[in-house]
Amino acid sequence: MKYDFMEEHGQGFCVRRMCQVLGVSPSGFYAWRNRPKSKRQRANEELLEHVKVAHEETGRRTYGSPRVTYELHAQGIVCGHNRVARLMRKHGIRAKMKRRFKATTRSDARRPAAPNLLEQTEPVQANEVWVSDITYIRTGEGWIYLCIVMDLVLRKIVGWALKPYLTTALTLQALRMACGRAQPGADVIFHSDRGSQYSSHAFVEELALNGFVQSMTGKGYCFDNAHAESFFHSLKTEEVQFQLYTTRDDATASIFDYIEVFYNRVRRHTALGYMSPADYELALAA
Repeated sequence: MKYDFMEEHGQGFCVRRMCQVLGVSPSGFYAWRNRPKSKRQRANEELLEHVKVAHEETGRRTYGSPRVTYELHAQGIVCGHNRVARLMRKHGIRAKMKRRFKATTRSDARRPAAPNLLEQTEPVQANEVWVSDITYIRTGEGWIYLCIVMDLVLRKIVGWALKPYLTTALTLQALRMACGRAQPGADVIFHSDRGSQYSSHAFVEELALNGFVQSMTGKGYCFDNAHAESFFHSLKTEEVQFQLYTTRDDATASIFDYIEVFYNRVRRHTALGYMSPADYELALAA
């Protein structure tokens, strides 16, 4: 039978004993307990509710204090970053993150590589430079491979494809989606690593037919495609590694939701001044 000290001796006795230990009077304790909350306390409680919504609903628990602060500012809520950071730290609200991942594509030394034009280019408008890369995702049915095409200025995923096999068909599908959506003009730089899926005859021909100028990462730096890799890092640490995909269809639905609903339209990007790719694109067009 559980012993309840307060039930045995009464609440008043417990309070008096606690006050003796702390060296305060019972009247002072009751005055402190019944004192109304200060204006600052009430304001912090109200702000905390907004922080929780920005973190859990808008940011899908992927936002740290800087992104949460910018989200609140966009909603017209006046608050400082330090105050938001303190509240998040006090209440254990933090961005979910997991380990990093490895890249997948491998170069084919038998095929000629395009020069690295990315080092010589500083794009300022959409459809000047696209970057592309491939990663893999585990499901209960086996691996599924994701290829993305990103507009470097917008940080927007303009095309993507998922397939169970790592072939040129994967990169072709992502490229065709990007072209259909963005309608780029001629001379857009298309940058990737030296993977065989990008250096195949079919893919190089598709680029030429659409007026692209192909660019590849230099020899010895096959994983140096930082912008695409940064996207994969966000995808893996914010979405994929928190899911258990029973089927490839499960993975496809999850990745569609992350890219099309969250990343392109909602997620605030540090390189875009904490704007989403969609909002940044509208700002450039204005």
